[in-house]
Amino acid sequence: MIRQRSRHRLLDRVLRILFPALLLLLLNGCTSVAYYGQLASGQVRLLQAREPIDRVIADPTRDPKLRAHLAQARKARAFASEQLHLPDNKSYRLYADIGRPFVVWNVFATPEFSLAPQTHCFPIAGCVAYRGYYSQGAARGEAAVQQLQGMDVSIGGVEAYSTLGWFNDPILSSMLHWGDERLATLIFHELAHQRVYVKDDTAFNESFATFVEQEGTRQWRAHRGLAPDNGNRLRQRDQFIQLILDTRQRLETLYAQPLPAEQMRQRKAEEFERLRADYQRMRDTQWAGDKRYDAWVYAPMNNARLLPFGLYDQWVPAFAALFKREGGDWVAFFTAVEKLGRLAADERKAALEALAAPRTAND
Repeated sequence: MIRQRSRHRLLDRVLRILFPALLLLLLNGCTSVAYYGQLASGQVRLLQAREPIDRVIADPTRDPKLRAHLAQARKARAFASEQLHLPDNKSYRLYADIGRPFVVWNVFATPEFSLAPQTHCFPIAGCVAYRGYYSQGAARGEAAVQQLQGMDVSIGGVEAYSTLGWFNDPILSSMLHWGDERLATLIFHELAHQRVYVKDDTAFNESFATFVEQEGTRQWRAHRGLAPDNGNRLRQRDQFIQLILDTRQRLETLYAQPLPAEQMRQRKAEEFERLRADYQRMRDTQWAGDKRYDAWVYAPMNNARLLPFGLYDQWVPAFAALFKREGGDWVAFFTAVEKLGRLAADERKAALEALAAPRTAND
């Protein structure tokens, strides 16, 4: 295949001119060298593992289930560009078998009596509330160091991520475990990050990509002549997230009080037990005993485990309102989102709050 597309365009133009300058010479310092070194080597190994999806599908010696899965993904990828007006590039037209269940493991950390995350800033992505590791062992090592320093720590596996257009991102073997529709939603979500990304605003970026994922999936189902999803799974997810957000709010109120450490620790534990009791009541009375979140709820609990909740959903209603305002026109919607992204952070937040505010019949 033309020497595998000129070896994937000379390994994405020599890692987009050495990634850039090997992340500013690994940002100085021994710890930075070790951490950014594993990021750089992990990304390079991932890029080297890529192969064209068309070649995998056409190869009769490959796993038939994999070929069928990728064939459906190819259709979703075409739909993403042709109908959703997401970037039309080589991303997600390549495949990489990475041989592990997650591509990276993110480490979240907070102080014992705070929900303020420990943030980390990167040359390309800006500041985020976690550090990512290509090895689960390395993530556990970082978590252990943070715990020794008295931090609440959590590790979360990630199926996919976007390099924001710096490289041609592949469909990863870690993305294939949830069925064809879930794979399509991941493609829509990650391409949305390539379409619009605002540095240092995780809630904006993830809420935007989540809206594109949800609306894109609705249109993808309609395109294939499928009935609309009944929404039960999404409603349960929203109810579960609200349960977590309510717990976070109570904890924030608790941590603002001038209590001795032992009393604070006891009250904190009581809030986590309340979360479990509220969840069990909701599961058994409203969800007919559906236990999909049991493993998460009954695992050891701390502040850091609550951090990701809300980031992916906070402004979804605002983006839904914006999409409706633009008449469901994807191009006009993306233009409006880009305009929001250029605002100062406080102005952007105010604009999103206005969009998300309930409208009266006279509005």
